[in-house]
Amino acid sequence: LKTGKEADVFLLERAVPDDPTQRTLLAAKRYRGIENRSFQRSAVYTEGRSTRNTRDTRALAKKTAHGREVAAAQWSLAEFEALCRMWERGAPVPYPVQVSGTEMLMEFLGDDRGIAAPRLAQVRGSNAEMQEYFTQVVDLMRVFAAAGFAHGDLSAYNLLVHEERVRVIDLPQIVDVIANPQGLDLLHRDCVNVCDWFARRRVECDAEALFADLLGTLF
Repeated sequence: LKTGKEADVFLLERAVPDDPTQRTLLAAKRYRGIENRSFQRSAVYTEGRSTRNTRDTRALAKKTAHGREVAAAQWSLAEFEALCRMWERGAPVPYPVQVSGTEMLMEFLGDDRGIAAPRLAQVRGSNAEMQEYFTQVVDLMRVFAAAGFAHGDLSAYNLLVHEERVRVIDLPQIVDVIANPQGLDLLHRDCVNVCDWFARRRVECDAEALFADLLGTLF
């Protein structure tokens, strides 16, 4: 379905043999090892996170083979936990199914033929439709902020429009705005990215006003 900076996403079917009614499509996101990833700014997002296992902590610090495996698995686990947390709070995220090592399964956002929902960046709509999409994006950002988090890399490329609703994906870099020293900067960047994109589509918005609004939700 998608090749990204740090992972690839595949379409997977779970089905009961000889029973076409027992079928569902899932998205399988598989993280690559560090040596095969192009995600260069991971340290920005992982500040403030902890590793429970001391052996894993030492392996990460020494960048051993085991440490590289741990690092890749950390991203899938971080995204799965973020999806669970945001789903429970009612955020429009894919339903998290399971995680195993470097692979995470989640709800597939698309149709029964396996065609994925379009990214917001691909959508062409009227001014009224774009205004509605902007309202939905602000609402989901408020849900994140109320939980103390920022997406950290929010843009029209990781927002999907599925059944007329904006859904947010790609959450491995989600940041705790308080625990991460750069949390507020990343939240502000999300506001700027979102408002810049919508402003180019003639939607009235103000990144600084949005940032102030989210800060009020946060604190």
